[in-house]
Amino acid sequence: MNYKEEIVKRLWWGIPVAAMVFAMAACGDDGPNSLAPTPEFGTGTEGGTVEVDRARLVAFSQLPAEVTPSAYEMTEELVDLGRMLYYEHRMSISQEMSCNSCHLLDQWGVDGLQFSLGHEGIPVGRNSPTVYNAALHVAQFWDGRSPDVEDQAKGPILAAGEMGMPDPEYVMFVLRTIPGYVDLFDRVFPGDEDPMNYDNVAQAIGAFERRLTTPDRFDQFLGGDDDALTNTEKAGLNLFLDLGCSSCHYGPALGGESYSRIGVVKEYPGVTDIGRFEVTGRDTDRFAFKVPSLRNILETGPYLHDGSIATIEEMIQVMAEYQLGKNLSDQEIANMVAFFGALTGELPMDFIAKPELPANGPDTPGPYEYDN
Repeated sequence: MNYKEEIVKRLWWGIPVAAMVFAMAACGDDGPNSLAPTPEFGTGTEGGTVEVDRARLVAFSQLPAEVTPSAYEMTEELVDLGRMLYYEHRMSISQEMSCNSCHLLDQWGVDGLQFSLGHEGIPVGRNSPTVYNAALHVAQFWDGRSPDVEDQAKGPILAAGEMGMPDPEYVMFVLRTIPGYVDLFDRVFPGDEDPMNYDNVAQAIGAFERRLTTPDRFDQFLGGDDDALTNTEKAGLNLFLDLGCSSCHYGPALGGESYSRIGVVKEYPGVTDIGRFEVTGRDTDRFAFKVPSLRNILETGPYLHDGSIATIEEMIQVMAEYQLGKNLSDQEIANMVAFFGALTGELPMDFIAKPELPANGPDTPGPYEYDN
């Protein structure tokens, strides 16, 4: 049984995943809001080897080398074009921003800021999540408003507070004045009557992003290598499983496949962003956000949709308290951090190296003039 079948089995009686977490948290004698310390399961590493019951790993799976699309065929030329467009600063109104400005590929796909800065230097509305392993997610953006990485790629280019291009037509006008891109689009999309279109820009960027996966030691452990994790990391994994964290953080990305309201068992203070409710209009989605992936989590802070949590230690305690009704000990948090360290993969430095971009043509415009 794979992890998706397991989740279906868990939902057989119509209980949402978030409700399952609530139920797990409510098992204590003091009720769901009890902050009594959790039992000391799997926290010590003294006295021999820490064992992990592999039957409990059904919720996870190894990262694939790429997230293959169903709507089109991935080719090397398409991916190469997408890499160029990912770094293409001329697709921004100031000609100073690219996808890589907020999702730096040599910095784990983030910029480390609470809020990224748009072309006018004004912070955007939500924390910029990592692009690594994002193609595995059920949808894109914190609120899931885009179904895939191809659709997501269109948004920031045209967003007034981000890259700020006025419309798709102007994006394509700029690219058509660059002779190198005209040749590349003709070669990559030979069957298209008009290969230089905005959908093809997004498809190329999406194809590139579908290979931004970061296998790590946890994948080796899932593959059967018991020595891939240290005793402390195994203790953290056992704690992760015992607490029920895998009810939300499951799948190859350990997250990204469901939505959850922040503050499941205890109201989280100060949340004003209505989250996924803005997309669906359902009351159950008010203050709900996509569950983030835990891959490379030690490298992708600050945390939460609003970037308000600076350290992973604080983030773990916040999740334990507000999602599970638990208060973890320092040792438990340290073990959890150790396990998260095993989720740090290797960056594909050759794959992400910035390519040489085509030179301007004689008619390539400079930064867009607002009063045009």
